[in-house]
Amino acid sequence: MNHETIGIIGGTGLGDALQDKLTGVDFRKVATPFGDPSGEIMLGRFADRQIAFLSRHGQGHRLMPSEVPYAANIFALKELGVRTLIASGAVGSLREEIEPGHLVIVDQFIDKTFRRTSTFFADYGAVHCELAEPTCPGLRQALLAAAGRTDATTHPGGTYVCMEGPQFSTRAESLMHRTWGGDLIGMTAMPEAKLAREAQMCYALVALATDYDCWKPHEAGKDKQTLLAEIIGNLQTATDNCLALLEAFLSGRTSLIASDCPCRHSLEMAVWTDKSCLSPARRAELAVLFE
Repeated sequence: MNHETIGIIGGTGLGDALQDKLTGVDFRKVATPFGDPSGEIMLGRFADRQIAFLSRHGQGHRLMPSEVPYAANIFALKELGVRTLIASGAVGSLREEIEPGHLVIVDQFIDKTFRRTSTFFADYGAVHCELAEPTCPGLRQALLAAAGRTDATTHPGGTYVCMEGPQFSTRAESLMHRTWGGDLIGMTAMPEAKLAREAQMCYALVALATDYDCWKPHEAGKDKQTLLAEIIGNLQTATDNCLALLEAFLSGRTSLIASDCPCRHSLEMAVWTDKSCLSPARRAELAVLFE
């Protein structure tokens, strides 16, 4: 597959909506050295662009955040020619101004995960990628330009605190995350963003605010079923807004594949192990990452 393929990672709802807009839809099962990805990858064309969509949690949302095979997902997309990757994910808001239904083009992360494989190179060598800017600045700007052509409220940046889960935060944790400078709380952005950088991809994340995290008390008098219905409704609104943003983004005439972007050369100075100590066989197995 050619290198003009745009990768998209999201939820089942976004995938179903995208499938209705793609032509030439096909599904591809990809094996990787890191096991199977979350599911088959949906291929198709939209606005003269080749799209590869992967549902992060698998069919039926069966995978908990800690169980998502992040390394296999990123490797499989790179294997299919993806060099530009847009991810989306539901989050709780840690800021009054980020209201449920809003979108945020994330620019920073705080990683609190501890159970997940966060590198491709654990059994290869010492590989240290720069991550000061964990999302691609050029890709973020392209998304923000597209957001200006939609009606959704889209925030131009935000710090995403990624927790292990699957339980939600305690109120004390939620308040602490706010003092840290966190704007959003979620469970899936890490190690996804780190692995995308190791795979030399341009990566951006559109966060979908579904509710205020528990730092903000719920409105008095609302029972749990009412609150859950509100969150589901907010997720649908945010998903619709994300789909509109993706349509505007993909319909633009700007090239979305930047071969000169620093993201695309993140491994050039990253391998610190002496070449004589590296396994040629393992290097061959991981060759797609170095392309």
